[in-house]
Amino acid sequence: MIVALAGGVGGAKLADGLYRGLPSRDLTVIVNTADDFDWFGLRICPDADTVMYTLAGIANPATGWGIAGDTFEALGMLGRYGRDVWFQVGDRDLATHVARTERLRSGMGLTDVMAELASALGIDAKILPMCDEPVATEVLTPGGPLDFQEYFVHRHQSDTVNGVVFRGIEQARPTGAVLRALTEARAVVFCPSNPIVSIGPILAVPGLRELVARHPGARVAVSPIVGGRALRGPADRMLESLGHDVSAYGVAALYQGLVDGMVIDEVDAALAPRIEALGMRVLVAPTVMVDAAGRTLLASKVLDFCEQILSTR
Repeated sequence: MIVALAGGVGGAKLADGLYRGLPSRDLTVIVNTADDFDWFGLRICPDADTVMYTLAGIANPATGWGIAGDTFEALGMLGRYGRDVWFQVGDRDLATHVARTERLRSGMGLTDVMAELASALGIDAKILPMCDEPVATEVLTPGGPLDFQEYFVHRHQSDTVNGVVFRGIEQARPTGAVLRALTEARAVVFCPSNPIVSIGPILAVPGLRELVARHPGARVAVSPIVGGRALRGPADRMLESLGHDVSAYGVAALYQGLVDGMVIDEVDAALAPRIEALGMRVLVAPTVMVDAAGRTLLASKVLDFCEQILSTR
């Protein structure tokens, strides 16, 4: 069984490639939930839903998030009522949030709720929240702290990031499902997600970083930085403002001690010796997933890399 750590569109794409390339039920995706928030009384789980819609084959191909062909009549009506509708939720997407919120209010944990939703969409893989307790990413900017979605969506990532805080992380605990998945996994794959606000919260759940650090299987990360830039989102700007090298090497340095191997794009091949000096093996491969074939190809190379690492144990 393979465990993938994921958040955002890039993480969802590789998770989908792994899902296509592995036998049924052999993939578990542990998703970031620190960007979850409440919107008009509904619980929104952006990263979990992006992974779920992508694996279900219904994600909007133009954006990578939301549902393909969705309409926005409910959002338009809210606007007519004078509500601020800066967060875009389609009508079918809205049904997910209504169903999830109803289950959460009945006392069901988020892990069980996501399992129910994923099953209804025909997904065989497990999509596990990093924890059931609410955690919220707070972005520290020169103008003061911002809730993550305010920074990311409403303000279009325009603020300089001086720091990141995960509110509630001290009270969070890995679920039994997460612990079992990591214990049983043959390999752990860090998807090409933002290392600060997508993978970072997962590793910040008390006990998870230590569990990954001592994992006996293969541990491989795919860089979300290609040619010194993030393919999507603010990862490159965050790395720079927080004092990290804006490169695949900078990402590898953040994961030092946690991974055995690093997958970097062909344009970054010259960085391989520096990354190897951190104590990890390097695979140079095409990491830009422009279509389903690209996702499957990268996933197959990642899985082969994991097997190469395991063969040397």
